[in-house]
Amino acid sequence: MSIMRRMSDLVQQKANKVLDKAENPNEALDLSYQKQMEGLQQVRRSVADVLTSEKRLELQLAQLQQNQEKLQGQAKLALQQGREDLARLALTRAQDAQTQAQSLQVQIAQMKDQEQKLELTAQKLQAKVEAFRTQRETMKAQYSAAKASTQVGEAVTGLSEHMADVNMMLERAQDKTQQMQARAAAIDTLVDSGTLDTIGISSGDDIERQLQSGLTESQVDAQLAAMKQELLPPAAPAPRIEAPAEPPAATSPAADPGTDGLVVRIQGEDQYRLNLAERPQLEPLDKALSAAIEARDEAAYSTSLSALLNFVRSHGSKVPEDQLVGSDVMLPSEDMTLDEASALMSGDGNVVEAGSPQS
Repeated sequence: MSIMRRMSDLVQQKANKVLDKAENPNEALDLSYQKQMEGLQQVRRSVADVLTSEKRLELQLAQLQQNQEKLQGQAKLALQQGREDLARLALTRAQDAQTQAQSLQVQIAQMKDQEQKLELTAQKLQAKVEAFRTQRETMKAQYSAAKASTQVGEAVTGLSEHMADVNMMLERAQDKTQQMQARAAAIDTLVDSGTLDTIGISSGDDIERQLQSGLTESQVDAQLAAMKQELLPPAAPAPRIEAPAEPPAATSPAADPGTDGLVVRIQGEDQYRLNLAERPQLEPLDKALSAAIEARDEAAYSTSLSALLNFVRSHGSKVPEDQLVGSDVMLPSEDMTLDEASALMSGDGNVVEAGSPQS
């Protein structure tokens, strides 16, 4: 094999590889369909050209037939006038026209046959183009699905170039993070052991620092124990024996620590304890709500009720559920209607207080 032949084969191999990589099946199918449509249009134009030629020949045939009839009429008229020579000339021309007409009839018949063949060819080609169009759409869908599946698989398994680069970047980041963590741990170890001094801390040996650290921990433990002792409840006094004539007084919930104040219950919800000092702020809100209920004003009722409930929830402390405490004031809930809230009102138009009779 000569060198030029090998070079030619090598160039063809490289070119085929590049073209195969650049070729898109969807674009190739579209190009094939376009070429078939162009072929179909060419056949249709051929049919139109043949039909045009056929019509032109039919027009020429009709004109020859008219001339033939005209010449025959002229021959009869010439005989009537005694001009036999003119009659002979007219008949000769009429015979030539008839010969041409017969030739045109043969050509027209051939044109009709050719037209029928072209129309049949166009119909067959049309059917093939339609079949290819359906097959093209199916193949394009299959190729797109296969391509998408391949791309997803490569992305998931990390076979694509982009995912490989991402994995490499993640590995480098993890290596740098581990290196920095190891360096930070080493520095902390050296500082704890006293090998390295912390910037801003007075110099001293490691023994002094350890003693100072132990002293600080002892002080912290002492302060913590003192705080715990302060938080413990006071010790109960020793029980004494009372005289039988003087029965012990009942313990009132208001005498317990943390029970002083005004207890407010929201209908269907929890209880809240307010300081007595906040009662002057609560009463105007209570009166506004009562006035809105008496006036049957839905908008004022919703606004005043929301303001009153927000005040109770923000300024009061919730009473634990396991503590049984009587309510001093009963308030409607946010979802209660105006009629339901009106049923909770007392006779004087204020919010019902615990223990007061309802009308």
